[in-house]
Amino acid sequence: MAQVVQVSPRKARRLPSASPSKPRRARRSGPAKPADDASARLGPPQTQEWPDGDWVVRQVPGAAAVKTYRCPGCDQELLPGTAHVVVWPAYAPGPEERRHWHNACWQRRPRRPGLGPQTHR
Repeated sequence: MAQVVQVSPRKARRLPSASPSKPRRARRSGPAKPADDASARLGPPQTQEWPDGDWVVRQVPGAAAVKTYRCPGCDQELLPGTAHVVVWPAYAPGPEERRHWHNACWQRRPRRPGLGPQTHR
């Protein structure tokens, strides 16, 4: 009759040294990405249709947000490290028309009274 050995469920059992083991995750090595490669860290630009026109919207993750901006929706600051969106009119892709919005402010923009096409200014 075989002897039963109880093992604590929390305790990891070691495999015999002859059995293959899973490879460990490789650590990052090599040169870091250049800081000017910001487009790789940002989400792809998407065109959105709204009642006040077509807008190009790009997601900015918190890790890529390194400057302070002022949200035109709530007039509060977007601090570095805050995920947000960059928005510009589809007809004017120049950087002068780009505005940084809180995600929630951008989504509720059409429900705010008095805001119209000039919200990008």
